[in-house]
Amino acid sequence: MTQAFDIEISTQGTMPGAEDYVRSKLGGLNKYTRRPILHARVRLTRHQDGSPERPVVAQANINVGGRFIRAQVEGDNVREAVDRLEDRLRLQIDRITGKWEAKREQPRPLHRPSFFPRAKEERQIIRRKSYTLATATLDEAVTEMELLDYDFHLFTEKGTGQDCVLYHDDEGYRIAQITPTSPEELAPHTVEVSISPHPAPKLTVDEATERMNMLGVPFLYFVEAESGRGNVLYHRYDGHYGLLTPADA
Repeated sequence: MTQAFDIEISTQGTMPGAEDYVRSKLGGLNKYTRRPILHARVRLTRHQDGSPERPVVAQANINVGGRFIRAQVEGDNVREAVDRLEDRLRLQIDRITGKWEAKREQPRPLHRPSFFPRAKEERQIIRRKSYTLATATLDEAVTEMELLDYDFHLFTEKGTGQDCVLYHDDEGYRIAQITPTSPEELAPHTVEVSISPHPAPKLTVDEATERMNMLGVPFLYFVEAESGRGNVLYHRYDGHYGLLTPADA
């Protein structure tokens, strides 16, 4: 018998019947893992005026036996978004139940949420998160990024001691560093990762914001001018920006 677990649901926008559908679709996820699901938090957002092609964004954070996984997808309507969320969470569960290596080389999932087309002059940094960067090998960083369904991951690389950001490009995994190093200087790893040859630009947060507005990129890795630490300014799906900084900067 599948053990029930608590699902905390929040919605933004009109979504009749959404909570019942989330519980019916995600309530059975325990049968795919030997580790108990302890808690799940689901957020559904419907974009309004000027919304992307698929206006419903579904995001979930789940505690699976003390290990956290995350997924974020979009859909034309609530049911489509929740169905895709369930599929994505099942893949994430596979990754922590012994099937990670077989799944690692899968292409990135479709139906990633689109950016809300907010005018440049309206964009603001509305989320700032400061945390102690994990010191990790590239293998550990890749695992963390995929389990949390992130497009990038800010961490301290174990071999060089440098702040760096891991992300996807057209060829696979790639890292950008404050000062580019040779592959031999990185801690031993098995995953294939390329290294950006470009040093991170030294900018203030205001300068980084101006550059983001100009370039239109999903995120910008830069060295914050005062602290000298690696920061990431990223484009949120609501069209605003978020900023990640090391806690000890």
